[in-house]
Amino acid sequence: MTDALSFDVTNVEDVAANRDEVVSAVQAHAGTIARELAILQGGDYGQETFKTRRGTWTLKYEAGAIQYLRFKGKSGGETYVVSTKQPPEPKPLATAMKDYPAFVEAYNEHVESLDGVLDDVPTEFPSITTTEELVSERDRIVSTIREISNTIAGELTRFDGEYGTFAQRVNGTRWELKWDGPQASYLRVGGEGGVYLVSQYQPPSAPDVRELAEGFVGFVEAYNEYVEELEADLATVSFEDAT
Repeated sequence: MTDALSFDVTNVEDVAANRDEVVSAVQAHAGTIARELAILQGGDYGQETFKTRRGTWTLKYEAGAIQYLRFKGKSGGETYVVSTKQPPEPKPLATAMKDYPAFVEAYNEHVESLDGVLDDVPTEFPSITTTEELVSERDRIVSTIREISNTIAGELTRFDGEYGTFAQRVNGTRWELKWDGPQASYLRVGGEGGVYLVSQYQPPSAPDVRELAEGFVGFVEAYNEYVEELEADLATVSFEDAT
């Protein structure tokens, strides 16, 4: 039985060693192309495809380093010449490597085709209008709105508690002031998702201030009417009937 199995097995070590040597050389060479593409495309991640007479090459890179180089022949089948996984089989690798010079030539032509593409791009641009004056005026108006809102918050604290909300409709739009002590936490226009004229965070935009400043006058008037009505209601309370 042992004699029947007594035949030579071809040693694959030399083939594998040659394969690994080729892959290592391609990885170093195509790695340079990957870095150049990353610089050209302005990002650390991406891929580029190059067509040759025999097929298509796709090079993918991450963090400026080659991830894979794939060859897909026109006759079918694809070979990962460089990969982060397993190395290619020797025969498909040999087929792909016959076209590797054409891949490099296609890359060179791609780069050369971009030569001069920026020649007519202007490097002088119009001057930029500053927003300093506009922002200063916005901040001045918002500061006044905040001061008045804080005054209202102080009055509400006196007769309505340490914290709470006061809401009124002005021309059909809901205005809501939330106070915490004598400070306005926010003044919001338009309900949930509305515009915060006063908040603990960023100021409103200049267009919003322009649109809503006049409405703030109506809100203050609504607050005054609320207080006057409250005072009138209290004035009608009589203690004579209780005695």
